[in-house]
Amino acid sequence: MLRRLTLATATATAALALSPVAASAQAARAITQSDRSQGAQANPELVAQFGGRYDGPQAAFVERVGKRVALQSGLSNSQNDFTVQLLDSPVENAFAIPGGYVYVTRQLLALMNSEDELAFVMGHEVGHVAARHSSGRQKTSTIGGVLAGIVGAVAGNSGVGQLIGAGAQQAAGLYTLKYGRDQEYQADTLGIRYVAGAGYDPNAAPLILNALGAETALDARAAGRDATAVPTWLSTHPSNAARVQRARQLAQQAARTGAPAGQDTAFLRMLDGMIYDDDPAQGVIDGQTFRHPQLRLRFTAPAGYTIANGADAVTVAGQGGQAQLAAAGRTAPAAAVVQRFQAIGGRIDVSQVRETTIGGRASAIATSSAAANNQRVDATVVAMTLPTGTYTWTVITPQGSGIGPFEPLLASFVPLSATEAAQIRGKRIRIHTVRAGDTIDSLSRQMAYPTLQRDRFLTLNGLADGATLAPGTLVKLVVTG
Repeated sequence: MLRRLTLATATATAALALSPVAASAQAARAITQSDRSQGAQANPELVAQFGGRYDGPQAAFVERVGKRVALQSGLSNSQNDFTVQLLDSPVENAFAIPGGYVYVTRQLLALMNSEDELAFVMGHEVGHVAARHSSGRQKTSTIGGVLAGIVGAVAGNSGVGQLIGAGAQQAAGLYTLKYGRDQEYQADTLGIRYVAGAGYDPNAAPLILNALGAETALDARAAGRDATAVPTWLSTHPSNAARVQRARQLAQQAARTGAPAGQDTAFLRMLDGMIYDDDPAQGVIDGQTFRHPQLRLRFTAPAGYTIANGADAVTVAGQGGQAQLAAAGRTAPAAAVVQRFQAIGGRIDVSQVRETTIGGRASAIATSSAAANNQRVDATVVAMTLPTGTYTWTVITPQGSGIGPFEPLLASFVPLSATEAAQIRGKRIRIHTVRAGDTIDSLSRQMAYPTLQRDRFLTLNGLADGATLAPGTLVKLVVTG
């Protein structure tokens, strides 16, 4: 199915930034009934937005660690007051919202190499809530330049504005970002304190921060982008190098003395079999092309536009606007256009719908006007038929543009052949025990990617180029299956 894109944000009171040594000076406010209500309302939408819950042994592991760390925050002294969830998302992300809700995606979990690293990530996010940073984030979040600030709607209703903001933020990967430098540093400080208090090794903090920086650089190289971009999970003002160095110093102050811990084999074995990258059951993004083997459809986004997959919709966003794909069952195209406008709060009569043909397929289209921060934009709904049913594209562009830059996108929306659908296979994490004769090069060749296999292997395992693999140690591979 298509995964829904609806952003739900919760607000909290802003907090003053604290210095590294003074982070404990301000006590966390205990979870209030208002927090619980806000969190309970936002939780279902957030879970759906990020692909739903990922069940299994990994989810139970994450829940146990998250609750153990969250208790150190002072938000509550009962683990039952926290809801910790592993999300079925191919994006490295983690976040927390007031009310005791803490989240991490399976993609970020796969990047980690120890339970200690997971503990720090969870502690960092809980730290944002404990320090009441949420309201500041809500004010400073952006939508990546994609029709920034749209809050209006078709015919004066707020539905389209909410739709635009939600899709654009997810498409740009911007839910948990744009905290200020001091807020991020404070969350790091609190996270390290929580980790140490829960009995974990705070020296894991700089390790996962460094891994995130390496993964971001790798993703950028694979996509032909700037390799110095800030990690998705930590997209904020301080550079990653500065954050790693600061976290290393704080961790050394907080860590207990003793021999360094060996490889966390229990953690690594727990990851074995977990889905990695896109789940074919939800559709697969490959560069600018989206394919869904079950719905048997395919389209290609314009160059420079991003594709984001949600629970019930797929969003394509860029500087020229945004288009969102949703299923409409077996509804006739004209009726589907009217229903889609109604679903997003717009008002349009069937007489305003124009039936047409796009790419040889029966289609219908209608355009109305939407408010966007005292400006006007075009809101166009296009319904198209495929063998598997009718689908609608909701297109938002500057006024007078109509479908504008999305005309090639609509033309590329075609059925997926049975042969092509059968060839789409997912990826999983496999834990491999190093044997005599194994090398970085030989194991890298087993990575299920056509390019950058060695770089992907090193980054996933937190290894330096030229590292020696000792027989008996465990490494992560990404394999097809």
